[in-house]
Amino acid sequence: MDDGGRRLAQEERLPQEWRKSAYERWLESEGIPVVTDVAVPDLREVAVAPWPRMEARGAYIRLLGTEDTNNAYVLEIAPGGRTAAERHLYEEFFFVVDGRGGCEVWNQAGARQSFEWQAGSLFSIPLNCSHRLHNGSGRSPVRLLGVTTVPLMINLLHNAEFLFNCPFDFLDRFDGREGYFGGEGTLYPGRVWDTNFVADVHRFQLHEWAERGAGGKNVMFEFANNTLCAHVSEFPVGTYKKAHRHGPGAHVVILEGDGYSLMWPEGASEMTDVPWKPGSMFVPPGMWWHQHFNTGPTPARYLAIRWGGAKWKVARYLDIQGVDKSKKEGGNQIEYEDQDPRVHRRFVERCETRRVPVRMGAFPVRL
Repeated sequence: MDDGGRRLAQEERLPQEWRKSAYERWLESEGIPVVTDVAVPDLREVAVAPWPRMEARGAYIRLLGTEDTNNAYVLEIAPGGRTAAERHLYEEFFFVVDGRGGCEVWNQAGARQSFEWQAGSLFSIPLNCSHRLHNGSGRSPVRLLGVTTVPLMINLLHNAEFLFNCPFDFLDRFDGREGYFGGEGTLYPGRVWDTNFVADVHRFQLHEWAERGAGGKNVMFEFANNTLCAHVSEFPVGTYKKAHRHGPGAHVVILEGDGYSLMWPEGASEMTDVPWKPGSMFVPPGMWWHQHFNTGPTPARYLAIRWGGAKWKVARYLDIQGVDKSKKEGGNQIEYEDQDPRVHRRFVERCETRRVPVRMGAFPVRL
């Protein structure tokens, strides 16, 4: 019997409840659907169910590449409705998929603020602050995507009561100062925008990132003094970005455009093909190479909520750097001239099928 067989035999003799992580047991206790797959074709169409804890409707999303370092969920609030108030010791990003509304945030020290959001807004609830979301429409439900660090936190603490009912105020995260959610920010070198609220990521101004190829643009977001961060990237019609790799948990949400991404582990001969359109979401597994291709008639723009921010580091595996530095130089990017020739051929064929001009002439790619 090999080592894997011995470990399996040993696990089978352990108590049944030990075979699931604290996070898996907690997911089951939430009582809502859990979507497991490589990708979500459209966040607007994810089936949701009543969610008693949130007094709303929802579904968890546990995709291949999260590796339970972080998670995602879809939250739907009825017309004119609001969620239950909650606070928790895990970080949380919200991206508004559809609709408009407001959010109240307060802490134990008495600081309280509220702000409005709309489709395309991106914001983060400061750690352990109480908060409640409101639907601003009396006619239509609203839908938000949440991305959180709950898997790591609940697996470390394995105590939901403490996770949701700790009274401590993290004043370094939220001190109640005026304009905290006003959308103001500071731009740092490396296209890093430090803020706590973005009104619409579809329209946010991006900056050139030549190292990633294909005339792409980008901005990196630091939010609410978090360890989780985010970025938005865009690349032109008829182009594709260089392949790169990093740690797990980068939830990629397509904002604009039509195309596909390829994902593969080091040394693999076959690639996982992920088609996408606005509303699609996928998570490249940790240290898998992946590459994004625009085969649609408009520029492609996507949002990624992820680990690996500029301000706070967690662990080397989560904070992989060098995604714009060649693998030949010790980085984690494959230059166009070094990629598998099948990559470019596949892209040309798909563009021809859709009658989209290929605009990669300025970049050295092998046929």
